[in-house]
Amino acid sequence: MKNMAKMMQQAQKMQAKMQEFQDGLLDLEIYGTSGGGMVNVVINGKADVKKIDVDKNLVDPEDKEVMEDLIVAALADAKSKMEEEVNKRMSEITGGLQLPPGMSLPF
Repeated sequence: MKNMAKMMQQAQKMQAKMQEFQDGLLDLEIYGTSGGGMVNVVINGKADVKKIDVDKNLVDPEDKEVMEDLIVAALADAKSKMEEEVNKRMSEITGGLQLPPGMSLPF
């Protein structure tokens, strides 16, 4: 019975850490860039776009496809960095325990 109580306490601590982790994702700022810095984006840990900055020299109504492609590339860069950071932080919480296949974070 002592082991069960200890397991419950550990589960409650893990749940509290997970909640803190989830809440912290909103405050996380990840920067992505493309075009040699001509397009910069900021997303949070839940992949919500917070800011997009486009160099004024890139704005050409005749060639908007380039700008669109660079925005997409900057967002992909930021998302990749965000996933890496989230996985690193999750690993710290779980002690390196891997999630089962098919599960991903943030939930």
